[in-house]
Amino acid sequence: MLRRGAKVANEMTIEFNDRTVDFDERYRIIESDVMQRIERRVIGSGFGANSYTTMAQADELAHRLHIEPESLLLDIGSGAGWPGVHLAGTTGCRVVLTDMTIEGLRVAADRLQREAVDGGAIGASGTDLPIRNETFDAATCSDVFC
Repeated sequence: MLRRGAKVANEMTIEFNDRTVDFDERYRIIESDVMQRIERRVIGSGFGANSYTTMAQADELAHRLHIEPESLLLDIGSGAGWPGVHLAGTTGCRVVLTDMTIEGLRVAADRLQREAVDGGAIGASGTDLPIRNETFDAATCSDVFC
């Protein structure tokens, strides 16, 4: 017989896995024609984003965070790589993308390669990143907590 706490943890894992599957489906459709048209109207780009951060806001992040070509940027909860890949592409910095969804990371890794941006993608929770302190020059986190 399972202890009460173990049963609750098991139920939480099932709920989390169900939500992850939902996110994976969302990442599969973000590059569709209709989603691209919506994104161009809402945030001003056809990146394939699933965030509400606009192009102007992403560019403002680069300015406020003083991101330069020699910077190393961490994008927590990057999903498909927005705005991290965009910031790396426009500033020349290197970027590390992190997320918990495999499909989001696949889309992000494809985008890194397609746009010839220097960076990588790591499957990790923002609460338990496998990264040493003081590694990055700047970090972004868009629409992760909403």
